[in-house]
Amino acid sequence: MSEWHYPEVGGTQDVFFDRATARFLPTIVAGEGVYLIDDRGRRLLDVCSGPFLAALGQGNERVLQAMVEQGRKLTYTYSRTTRHPANAALAERIASLAGAGFERVHLTSGGSEAVEMALKFLRAHAVASGQGQRNRVISMMPGYHGATLQTLGLNGDVLAPALWSSMTVYSEKIPAPLTFRAPSPESAASASLTALEETIQRIGPEQVLAFVMEPIGGQSSGVNVPHPSFASGARSICDRYGIRLVFDESVSAFRTGRFLAAHHAPDALPDVAVLAKGLAAGYAPLAAALVPAALVEELSATTGFVVSHSYDASPIACAAGAAVLDEIVERDLIANAERVGAELRAGLEVIAENSPLIGDVRGRGLLLAIELVSDRTTLARFPAEVDPGSVVLRHGLDHGLLLYSRRQNRGRFGDWLLIAPPLVIDAEVCGDLLGRLESTLASAANELVRSHTSNGTDPL
Repeated sequence: MSEWHYPEVGGTQDVFFDRATARFLPTIVAGEGVYLIDDRGRRLLDVCSGPFLAALGQGNERVLQAMVEQGRKLTYTYSRTTRHPANAALAERIASLAGAGFERVHLTSGGSEAVEMALKFLRAHAVASGQGQRNRVISMMPGYHGATLQTLGLNGDVLAPALWSSMTVYSEKIPAPLTFRAPSPESAASASLTALEETIQRIGPEQVLAFVMEPIGGQSSGVNVPHPSFASGARSICDRYGIRLVFDESVSAFRTGRFLAAHHAPDALPDVAVLAKGLAAGYAPLAAALVPAALVEELSATTGFVVSHSYDASPIACAAGAAVLDEIVERDLIANAERVGAELRAGLEVIAENSPLIGDVRGRGLLLAIELVSDRTTLARFPAEVDPGSVVLRHGLDHGLLLYSRRQNRGRFGDWLLIAPPLVIDAEVCGDLLGRLESTLASAANELVRSHTSNGTDPL
């Protein structure tokens, strides 16, 4: 593969990246369904929907037409000074699918904004209800909630404070209930819940505004699926101390066989759920914070919540989101995620039996991951100086796969490859994906063995 040469002026977004990361990025010139086509003519299967985002794949005519029609009728109006029908239609659609407890929908341009908007809303409600002392937030390590300065403070990333600590407010962190390498999923959940309650007691329950968590992990934990006792326990603890529970479902919504991953445990529903990623499926910037009508009405009776960004509830983005949801519902893509996801997971487990790189296969529906290990017997992690995911990604391009694996914490909690193809994938394409992935992992394993041997470490 030839290295990309940067122009003297301009350039694509990766001119800001480190050269080691950016130099071999493919140049994508077109897309067809679940495939992307690069300037060398390669058809690359989009294994992770970009970053869990392109839920309908490329070129969905229904969504594109809805955007065009909306743009011709009303291109833009500001949500702080006006209202419009596309906003109302999308909010009603989301709230109906989300069900009781999520009757109100605050729309923003992306997941980071929606997480911040959720916390801003909860803070405004706390102040208006005489609980102004509640200003502390608890989240998990590892975890991921965005890339704005404030959401960077929520993320479970041990390296981030070295760069951002003087510019953001950091949440308190508890250990995430990581199931792989734990004595049992139940014990992992129990340990995290104990840490949550101890942290609340240390801070002072009256000081804590919210606990923010991913009900099923994304890239930060390699799609960690906690034991069900974790969500129910977190709900119980938050109720005990009057703390709001926030589920960041930017990644997990639509993918796990339910509209929300939260719906797998209806006795542990959060106070606020955040949607992003697949909500507009890459056709427009869109995210949402889902909150109960009762909280909104309590606040609107006093100060109200008039916090907005310029593109909140953009008419064209709303039209895109509504059309995406129509596609998801009418094509039964949530059930497809459960059905095809089970087939995909079974295929990954077969590959794992013969691959020296795979220590674990996990996830739910079409939200899956494989844990990469340097030794299957001991489940040893790769050393900090070796990023196995980047090696696998590079080999994936040679086998027609566009993969996604972004290392965090220098592998302290593990390394993984994320498998979350568009919701429209079928069994035939799933089989193609598995065949290409098996070849990719075999060639990547050969390179990693050579690398280990040349460095004087034990081979895989």
